Amino acid sequence: MRKIRYNQDRITSEKNMDKLSSMRVFERVAKAGSFVGGARELGISRAMATKHIMFLEAELRTRLFNRTTRSLSLTEIGQSYLERCAQVLLDIEDMESAITHLQTEPRGTLKISAPPVIGATHITRAVAEFLDIYPDLTVEMILQSTHGDLIDDGIDIAIYLGDLDDTSMVARKLASSSMIVCGSPDYLEKHGVPQTPEDLVNHSCLVNWASAPQDKWKFKTSTGFTTINVSGRMQSNVAEANRVAALNGLGLVVLATYVVRRDIEKGKLKTVLEGYALPPLDIHAVYPHRKYLSAKVRCFLDFLQQWLEPRVSISGTKEIQAR
Repeated sequence: MRKIRYNQDRITSEKNMDKLSSMRVFERVAKAGSFVGGARELGISRAMATKHIMFLEAELRTRLFNRTTRSLSLTEIGQSYLERCAQVLLDIEDMESAITHLQTEPRGTLKISAPPVIGATHITRAVAEFLDIYPDLTVEMILQSTHGDLIDDGIDIAIYLGDLDDTSMVARKLASSSMIVCGSPDYLEKHGVPQTPEDLVNHSCLVNWASAPQDKWKFKTSTGFTTINVSGRMQSNVAEANRVAALNGLGLVVLATYVVRRDIEKGKLKTVLEGYALPPLDIHAVYPHRKYLSAKVRCFLDFLQQWLEPRVSISGTKEIQAR
């Protein structure tokens, strides 16, 4: 009798393990929006991913996905099941990480992606201090204007500027930087100083076409917000290029305070429209998974937030000029 009971328990245990694996596959497929994408993330074949989903649907006696030759979407029941799967898997991984990882020192390689300007001027400096604290860690820095694919590129943390448009990723807000309009003294002497946002239509404005809303600059006035359509003799997808163009008198530019702080202190750029505030630039750290963070990712996120906030969150141009 004992042998029979042992075998039955073993079969039940194997079945539960299969269901847990299938739940992981289901979650990845649902978030990827395709069997191919979910299978790729897990390192399994598309056929195997399909078998896992079919197993769950047979167990639940319901369809979890609406399938066509061109699209894959969750059914209403599938959406509800996804939410519950995510919580179950999160609880399991939290339990495992509490046992095996929470006390582990950061080690291995941390891969970070960041926009060129803030990456070179701030993130790299933060990394240097972080590596001094954790000698068993190495960092790969990728400075690029586009974010790339975090999962396919193996990126642990990506620094995002501005609004987030990818809701499948997990983000932590690190800081906010005020934005200012500025230009070179030579440009302002030749073309005059704008007194209101509406005056910008008569000026050459250097547009960053990689940042929404591109050629529309939004200001806060006493009566609310006003949006000005601007244009100029040069456009770029990188803030540093627009900064250099402004220094050379090509026009006015909207940039974060941390980008132009030293230029303003040295008198190479002058702020204008100081009475009209622009929406701040939010800085986020984005990473693929919220359920489980390795020690290297968790520690760097905490460190970077404390390091970055006082260095970029400048409340206004008067504070810059007073330095």
